Amino acid sequence: MGEAKLEIRNSKLASPQRAEVKDFTDLKAWQLARELRREIYRMTRALPAEEKHALTVQIRRAAVSVTANIAEGFGRFSFQENIQFCRHARGSACEVRDHLIAAHDCGYINRQDWEKADALAQRTIQVLNGYIRSTRERQHEKEKA
Repeated sequence: MGEAKLEIRNSKLASPQRAEVKDFTDLKAWQLARELRREIYRMTRALPAEEKHALTVQIRRAAVSVTANIAEGFGRFSFQENIQFCRHARGSACEVRDHLIAAHDCGYINRQDWEKADALAQRTIQVLNGYIRSTRERQHEKEKA
């Protein structure tokens, strides 16, 4: 799809309650996922050396996957592709949560850091769910037109 068509499709994301969305970086879901990614990188610096190629790599990859999938979905041609990539992002956010639990269970991160990051992951998932719903609604509106 041409850049102009993508911009037109995504400009429909604006509403009286929301700021206009021209880029994936304008999406609240991506912004929250970015914050989660930063938090994960901060926390994993303190993980033991023996986890460098295991848990550290896995949780960082999952955190990066959340933002990357939101961005890729935003740049796709169809509503359905965007939704599918957001579902992948949601799955990666759940994976982050599981890795956080593992890190906490092993005593690698304290309860306060775990709760902060887990709450951020849950909030990201909630906002992604809303974005998926609104994208599906825009898809249905376009199909009716």
